[in-house]
Amino acid sequence: MLAPRYFAYYACLALCAVFLALALLADPALAWPLAILVPLAAVGTRDLVQPRHAILRNYPLIGHLRFLFEDIRPELRQYFFESNQDGRPFSRERRSLVYQRAKNEEGNMPFGTEIDVDAEDYQWVNHSLAPKEHAPEVPRVAIGGPDCRQPYSASLYNISAMSFGSLSANAILALNKGAKLGTFAHDTGEGGISRYHREFGGDLIWEIGSGYFGCRTPDGRFDPDRFAAQASDPQVKMVEVKLSQGAKPGHGGVLPGSKVTEEIAEARGVAVGEECVSPAAHSAFATPVELLQFVARLRQLSGGKPAGFKLCIGHKWEFMAIAKAMLETGITPDFIVVDGGEGGTGAAPVEFSNRLGTPLKEGLSFVHNVLVGTNLRERIRIGASGKLISAFDLASALCLGADWCNSARGFMFAIGCIQSQSCHTNRCPTGVATQDRRRQQALVVPDKAQRVANFHRNTLKALAGFTAAAGLEHPKEFTPAHFYLREGHGDVLPASKALRWLAPGALLAGEDIPGYSNYWQMATADSFQPVRPVAPPTS
Repeated sequence: MLAPRYFAYYACLALCAVFLALALLADPALAWPLAILVPLAAVGTRDLVQPRHAILRNYPLIGHLRFLFEDIRPELRQYFFESNQDGRPFSRERRSLVYQRAKNEEGNMPFGTEIDVDAEDYQWVNHSLAPKEHAPEVPRVAIGGPDCRQPYSASLYNISAMSFGSLSANAILALNKGAKLGTFAHDTGEGGISRYHREFGGDLIWEIGSGYFGCRTPDGRFDPDRFAAQASDPQVKMVEVKLSQGAKPGHGGVLPGSKVTEEIAEARGVAVGEECVSPAAHSAFATPVELLQFVARLRQLSGGKPAGFKLCIGHKWEFMAIAKAMLETGITPDFIVVDGGEGGTGAAPVEFSNRLGTPLKEGLSFVHNVLVGTNLRERIRIGASGKLISAFDLASALCLGADWCNSARGFMFAIGCIQSQSCHTNRCPTGVATQDRRRQQALVVPDKAQRVANFHRNTLKALAGFTAAAGLEHPKEFTPAHFYLREGHGDVLPASKALRWLAPGALLAGEDIPGYSNYWQMATADSFQPVRPVAPPTS
């Protein structure tokens, strides 16, 4: 059956044939429409074979309307083609930044900022009158605690978790090949390690969700033997337990059996056509101590590779309970990834994506503070994810306690995502979030892989310039004192003053710390449930 998106192109070809026949068989004067139709047919043919624009490969001729809107009024393209789940356009400045860097184009702004600098939530980093030279080397972060036997030297910027099944095969291929070209890491998402993650050999962070895809028993529980077999692959550099994700914390998910193809079944370790359930909670552990024991087991089964967990901060006493379990057992993860509540996905209810889970700024500083206040920070690296796209985004996360950053949305833009909000329909216009083979063929892997590598390289290059302009020699030198934000009543404060920062060992010393002490007293290593609070929480 002919797909409707090709109707304009095939109608043009048909009309060419009709008018050519009329001109040859009836009256040569009837050939004049060919002066219009033949060039249109040539444009449509070129659209189908060119490798750079997936939307034109999927929508020959009519796909040009998107670019027409962009040329006339960019705002029209935003409102009609690209918007967030709540109907508001995602920042054109941030999206254009990704497109420019992915294409190796200059990202200069000819008429100044497009951001409202008078907004109450405006944030910035101050520059120095004694700027440094740009650091020539690409920053790396050593991840691996005292119990890790195979530490990983990670890039400062990596691809965040996105599963095969949610993304197309060609999208996974492009992301992983781009990670290989740029020597940075690609998080698999909880959908398991597919054949497409392996094809180009890019570094992988294997995410283990509550469905244990790729390392599960037939009844959906964790299978240590299957895990060990997969984790021994040299391509797998780290193992990450997903406790929650920012876009839909505490939600879980279901992939209907009708969508479980042979390739998805192979990656997830389920039967073709079998419903895939990701429960809201894990079955391998139920308490903070058991969580850490599970992390330690994954580290041992993987041959000593870095093992950690990812979460979006919810109830504060729950993370503090994990910290108490670390102190009680002596087991620490090699890393913790903090996902902000502003994280994105094509499969989250609006209420979850908009109003559930702690935003990255608050969650990241809280995790950093708890680890500092318990004297655990030096043993554990912290990653940050949640709309981190620009050099400022990375710098601000580093200011608030991150050691490295991850991005999903930025790299999706790099491979052509236009936020058409059709992820759940299987009709993604750019072939990024669909299992329709014809649609995903529009995404040309070599071209988009290079764009992924370009975006990564140019973003870190921009961060180097941002760092030097701030008077620093290395991004690791960013501190809360460099990050400024506008507080209530118009007060401008650095994050070192606007937010609370704990001294080393402060929680262990029993200090009365608003926003921390009461939650600390509520936390217990034996349960995620709180003990009776001594006083009402102060924040």
